Amino acid sequence: MPFQITTELIEQVQHLIQVEGDVRLNDMLSEIHFADVAEIISELNLSEATYIIKLLDSEKTSEALMELEEDFRERILENLSAKEIAEELEEMDTDDAADVIAELPNEIVEEVIAEIEDEKHVEDIKELLAYDEDTAGGLMAKELVKVKETWTVAGCVREMRKQAENVTRVHSIYVVDEEEKLKGRLSLKDLLTAPAKTHISEVYIPKVDYVDVDTEGEEVARVMQKYDLEAIPVVDHDGVLVGRVTIDDMVDFIKDEAEKDYQLAAGISQDVEADDSVWELTRARLPWLILGLFGGLGSVFIMEGFEEALAKYKELFFFTPLIAAMAGNVGVQSSAIIVQGIANDNVKGSLFNRLVKEIGLSLISGVTLGVLVIIFGFITHMEIDFSLTIAISLLCVIIVAALIGTFVPIILNKRGIDPAIATGPFITTSNDIFGIFLFFYIAKVMLDF
Repeated sequence: MPFQITTELIEQVQHLIQVEGDVRLNDMLSEIHFADVAEIISELNLSEATYIIKLLDSEKTSEALMELEEDFRERILENLSAKEIAEELEEMDTDDAADVIAELPNEIVEEVIAEIEDEKHVEDIKELLAYDEDTAGGLMAKELVKVKETWTVAGCVREMRKQAENVTRVHSIYVVDEEEKLKGRLSLKDLLTAPAKTHISEVYIPKVDYVDVDTEGEEVARVMQKYDLEAIPVVDHDGVLVGRVTIDDMVDFIKDEAEKDYQLAAGISQDVEADDSVWELTRARLPWLILGLFGGLGSVFIMEGFEEALAKYKELFFFTPLIAAMAGNVGVQSSAIIVQGIANDNVKGSLFNRLVKEIGLSLISGVTLGVLVIIFGFITHMEIDFSLTIAISLLCVIIVAALIGTFVPIILNKRGIDPAIATGPFITTSNDIFGIFLFFYIAKVMLDF
C-alpha cells in the first residue's frame, strides 16, 4: 500500500520535536521515502520543518528539499547556516544545486559556495548558472555516464563503475571521442555480450537524439515526448557533450510552464502563489483588470454612437450581453486550440488553409446558433426582421471572433511572445469590442435607422 500521511503521524512528529526525541524521530523518518518526508515537512510550521532538516542526514533532506514548494524551501534555507546549506548542496545533483543557489540571497551565495568541498561540483554548478534557466543548458544535470570510443569493453566497464557512483539513475551510456564530442550511445546489451577486448567504436550506436545548450525548454520537451526518451544528452556549440536532461526535470519544467500559461490565460501577468503578499498578487492581476476596464469603456462609447438605435429598438440592448458573450467564448475556444497546437508543434501548413477551415467551422456554428435564435424569436413573437438581424449579427461575430482567436496567437508566437496571452482577457476584451460594434452596425444596416 502507498504510504499515507495521517493527522496522527503529523501529531506524533510534532510531539517528538517538542520533547527532542531525536533518536526515535530519526529512526522513524529515515525509513520513509524522501518524497513522503517532504510531504510531512510541508505540514509543519517553519521552525518544525527546519528542525527536521537539521536532524536528518543530508542525503535524505537534500532530495526532500527539492520536493517542497519553492517559497517554503527558501524560508527554510534562510534558517540554515552557509555550511548547512552547502552540506545539502553537496548531496544534490548539479541541476538541483544550481536551482537552489539561484534562489539564495546574493549576499550569502559566495559564502555558501566557499563551504562546498567538492571543487568539481562547484565548477559544474557555476557552469549551469551561466545558462538561461528555460533552456536545455539551464535544465540539464552534469551527472552522466560517458565512455570513449577508443576504450575496450573491459576498460569501459571499469570506468563506468567509477562514474556511476555520482549518478542517481543511469538512463543511457553516451559515447564520445577524444575531444569529448558526442558520437552516439552504447547499448547495455551490446556491452555485456561483446568480447572484453572489443573496442567501443565497433559496438556503439551512432544514431542518438540530442539538443543544444541553447535549445528552448519547450523544444526539449517536444523532442523527448516525440521519441519517448527518459533522458536526452546536451551538447555545446562545438558538439561537446556537457550534460543531460532527464524526464523528472522535464516534468517539473512542463508543470511550471503549464502553471504560468494557466495564470496568463486567466489574466495574471506574472508567476504568483496563493500565499504571496497582497502587493504581489495585486501587481500580477491589476494590469489585466485595467485592460478589461478600458475594453468595457470602449464598448460604452460604441453603444453611445448608436444611441438612436437603442432609442428606437430597445430590444437591441437586451441582446448585447449575448453577442459579447458569444464573441468572447468563440474567441477563447479558437485561441485555446491554437495555443495547444503551437505547444505541441501541430500548427503546420499554410495560413490560407487554416483560414478556410476556421471560416467553415464558424459558418457551421454561426448558422446553427442563428437558427436557434430565429426559433426563439418565433416562440417569443419577435418580428422576423429583428430575429434575422440578431441571427446574422451572431453569425458575423462568430466568424470574426474565431479568426481573431486563431490568428492572434499565431502572430504573437511568430514575434516571440507567449501565445497563452491570447487565451485570456486580451482576446475576450478585443472580441467583446469587435462583437458589439459589428452587432450595432449590422443592426443599423438591416433595420434601417
